[in-house]
Amino acid sequence: MSRLLAKLRATAIGPVGVGCLALAAVACGGDKTGGPGPRAPTGGQMDAPKVGGDAVTAPGTQQQTAVADTPSSGEAATDRPAMSGAAREAYQAGMAAFQSGDLDGAQVQFAKASAADSNAYQASYSLGVVRERLGDTAGALAAYRKATAVVPDYEPAIVAYGVLLARSGKVQDAESYLLELEGKFPKSAAITAGLAEVKSMQGLSGDAQRLAQTALKKNPNFKPAMIVIARDHYRARRLDAALFALKGILDGFGPENPPRDADNADARLLRGIIYKERGARKAAMEELQRAAELRPDLVEAKVQVAVYKLEAGNAAEAVQLLEGALKYDRTHVIARLSLGDGYRLLGRAPDALKEFEWVLSKEPSLAQVHYNLGLLYLSAETIGGLNKLQTVEKALAEFEKYKQMKPRSTGPDDTDELINRAKAKKGQIEAEEAEKNAPPPPPPEPPPAEAPPAEGGGKPPAEGGGAPPAEGGDQPPAGG
Repeated sequence: MSRLLAKLRATAIGPVGVGCLALAAVACGGDKTGGPGPRAPTGGQMDAPKVGGDAVTAPGTQQQTAVADTPSSGEAATDRPAMSGAAREAYQAGMAAFQSGDLDGAQVQFAKASAADSNAYQASYSLGVVRERLGDTAGALAAYRKATAVVPDYEPAIVAYGVLLARSGKVQDAESYLLELEGKFPKSAAITAGLAEVKSMQGLSGDAQRLAQTALKKNPNFKPAMIVIARDHYRARRLDAALFALKGILDGFGPENPPRDADNADARLLRGIIYKERGARKAAMEELQRAAELRPDLVEAKVQVAVYKLEAGNAAEAVQLLEGALKYDRTHVIARLSLGDGYRLLGRAPDALKEFEWVLSKEPSLAQVHYNLGLLYLSAETIGGLNKLQTVEKALAEFEKYKQMKPRSTGPDDTDELINRAKAKKGQIEAEEAEKNAPPPPPPEPPPAEAPPAEGGGKPPAEGGGAPPAEGGDQPPAGG
């Protein structure tokens, strides 16, 4: 089991597929006249939903930055219409639905708010966020554009639109769009930081670092630009530089340089992932749990904590975390893969099979799912309508598939041992089946019959012949 979990952890942060982080925007909890938005249970102002990002190097390391509702230039916001009463009621209902993980309900309410007030730019932006999490890229882009049509300098929607274009493969369009908006709003640190993120996603680290530093010149306290710097260092595998940048955000460098944002969930998540890669389990767990506490919608933090729980044998808590994470991102491959393994450990074989089959349909090139399927079929008596023999044969087939597909860098594992176990189990089942189906043994032969009595009913003559002695005594003497 430990080897399986080691491979699962590697998969969660390893090069599975393509993708990069999204730089997302948040904080549209109120307008200039209507006061703050609904309150979160912690008592702080509830941010708008944050956009789910792709992975740093794989599906599974979602990280996001937060862009404040007020302009990053430091200037006062202008020309921002107040939301109507009817729209605000629906908008707040959407916020509550999002907070509980009900993305479908949130989408309905944000759409209702946007329809009730065409100038409700916050509702349009939040609708885009939810649609993006639900995988509706076209719908999300349309909602972001509607928000900027009302407020042309609304940075959360501008950045979200540009980065989503890049994530969907339209990198040149993303660059052109953000450069155009940067020209219109040259004081915006957020737009420049968004452009830095796109450059980092392309692997252009030098350009990304330069642009992020430019954003900080525009606004020295703009935390999302600091996150971009740290995340770009991580992507480029400059881990010490990434940790140094994160220390400035989370811890500071003494009284004269206090932490810039000690409760930044994205920074905590990134530092936790780096600690995890370096084998600092306790420190990693602390950072990841803190990130999940600060941002319940931060999917990757929950997934990383859940993998640690699985390793510790605590499948019940791991499943709870993963089910909660998937409310905010139903298409998170590693979350679904890990959830399937949690279900398997809890004896919920049909549920596990459902998760693994979903992963296989979305990521057919992911070798790990075949390993997990092999374990499932090996541990189950019967599953999916298969009999015992068919089930163990499926286990063998999945382990063999895994051996063919696994990366060479994986190194030695226990697959051969598991294949031998499956073969032994198959042999046992076949022997049992052969014994059950063997023809019944022939009936035992009857015992030999006794010899028939002598003719006349007397005893047979004594051996050697002669008449039997006369009745009543000795034989009389001969006459003479």
